[in-house]
Amino acid sequence: MRYHTLGNVPRKRHTVFPNPKGGIHHEHLMGNLGFAGLSSLLYTIRPPTRVVSVRRLLDLTWEADSGSSLLLRHFRAHRLSPDSLSPVFGRLPLLYNSDVALSIAFPSVEDDFFYRNAMGDEVVFVTEGEGVLSSQFGDLPYRAGDYLVIPRGIFYRLRFGGGRQIHFVIESTGFVRTPERYRNSCGQFLEHSPFCERDIRVPESLPVHDEAGEFRLIVKKGNSLHEVVLDHHPQDAVGWDGTYYPFALNIGDFEPIVGRLHQPPPVHQTFAGDGFVVCSFVPRLYDFHPRAIPAPYNHSNVMSDEVLYYASSEFMSRKGIEYGSVTLHPDGMPHGPHPGKYEESVGKKETKELAVMVDTFRPLLVAKAALPVEDPDYHRSWLEIREE
Repeated sequence: MRYHTLGNVPRKRHTVFPNPKGGIHHEHLMGNLGFAGLSSLLYTIRPPTRVVSVRRLLDLTWEADSGSSLLLRHFRAHRLSPDSLSPVFGRLPLLYNSDVALSIAFPSVEDDFFYRNAMGDEVVFVTEGEGVLSSQFGDLPYRAGDYLVIPRGIFYRLRFGGGRQIHFVIESTGFVRTPERYRNSCGQFLEHSPFCERDIRVPESLPVHDEAGEFRLIVKKGNSLHEVVLDHHPQDAVGWDGTYYPFALNIGDFEPIVGRLHQPPPVHQTFAGDGFVVCSFVPRLYDFHPRAIPAPYNHSNVMSDEVLYYASSEFMSRKGIEYGSVTLHPDGMPHGPHPGKYEESVGKKETKELAVMVDTFRPLLVAKAALPVEDPDYHRSWLEIREE
């Protein structure tokens, strides 16, 4: 990530930074990989260590389906009904392993607390909705189609604008970053990258809350949610600088790479995680060789499971999916276009599809919570006999 600064910071690190109301501001270094990764230095009115109380609220138990791990599976995720309308408590688990967890949320009530994931980075894909992501790094407006990337340990709260909210949430136990092949040795995006620094949006304003009282944080740690009460408003940073902060990238700013012949899935890659990748399938022109077959060829998932979240009802190689579908194609089973889609794609000029793909390098488990909306006949949908 590129260096950014917001608010007021002293000219030199680790030096006295007077508070006009008396005393000095407190430094707070946030970063990953110990002291070897990305980091930012915040300057706060009060120390972030002023904790009134801590208590465990609930354990997060994701139960796995014990069914076949080799079935090609389809879940109509937008048909799920949450028990809670909170952006945090209303997440419904779909798929998971030791590296990554995927869930869906349909929040309609703003949380009255800030949330901190102390177990991993988060990528929240905003299928529908708009609003503002507020954190100790300031306010970041978001809109439909945004990937909101919130590094581990950053607290945040979503303030909603108009319209319905639908969020596809990717939680990573490792560090989420842009693919290394898109960047030079200094971290700058290269010319062949499908997006660049101009497309990445960062917090643009820094409200300062100099307020005493009791303020709640909900912290995820050890597969449990904990309530942490501070004696001050957590958004009391007067300034910060560095490379560790939440940011947004809209899927509409991902510029697809096309060619004369079919391009493989890595051209769609948007983010890299530890044990998985995230790809964006966006509207694009098809291959332009006169005899090109734009639909993907049959392929085997060797050493990876493939998940697709369909952010529209159209996908060039699929039948029977709908807006909000999630498909899982596991390692060990070949997959490819549905009957007729391979031939149908010949001569077509473009696709309007929109989808997020997560490829994992460890097998995924299916959460029992997803079973009520599973299409039980999906694995047989390739047996369809096409009429000539």
